[in-house]
Amino acid sequence: MNNSPKFSYKYPTLEAGILIKRYKRFLADIELKSGEIIIAHCPNTGPMTGVSTPGSNVMVSYSNNPKRKLAYTWELIEVTDNEPTWVGINTALPNRVIKLALTEYLFPELGDYQEIKTEVVYGKERKSRVDFKLISNTRNIYLEVKNTTWANQRVALFPDTVTERGQKHLRELIEVVEQGERAVCLFLINRGDCYQFAPGDIADPNYGKLLREAVKKGVEILPCRFAVTPEEIRYLGIAEFIN
Repeated sequence: MNNSPKFSYKYPTLEAGILIKRYKRFLADIELKSGEIIIAHCPNTGPMTGVSTPGSNVMVSYSNNPKRKLAYTWELIEVTDNEPTWVGINTALPNRVIKLALTEYLFPELGDYQEIKTEVVYGKERKSRVDFKLISNTRNIYLEVKNTTWANQRVALFPDTVTERGQKHLRELIEVVEQGERAVCLFLINRGDCYQFAPGDIADPNYGKLLREAVKKGVEILPCRFAVTPEEIRYLGIAEFIN
């Protein structure tokens, strides 16, 4: 049973279409319901494993900003791994969603904090920025957010490719724990059909090994389930972590 607090992030009005193809990482040809074929910005630089199949239903947002090269942004795709399910593919969105969730104290697992700071410099070399630093009267919390869209049946997996940057973040979160603060890696599961979470060992075995090591050393894992529709992203609760 889901006893999680009610929370949702509202999308702007989205338009429906069919994915023709994704190419050059940042571009996607999409046929709108009207029959018009557009070039949309693809705000996802990864391989998008399982969430970029031509012929799939997609949703796009529109901007009338004259400074933009492309007026449309690809936001969602419908997959059928299990039942038909919308998946959020815009990697710029998870941090906005989590910031709103943090302001509403959505996650009791984080405990009490008095202030939310974003993009805070940290790490031994001081060359990295953690997504959020939560200021607390006890131990501050360094919180890193990872967008998660790849799935195997009902298990959400991260990453879907080799991520040296992600490995670096885990090592820095381990350092945070060693310095006496709290470190949390929050995986935003951007689809509602997965009940469990596991490292994507097939894609990046080193990341999986490092994630398990981080957990043993005190880094906390929050795999957060979200249901995605063309209207909103709604919180469902914490997925089971398969270590």
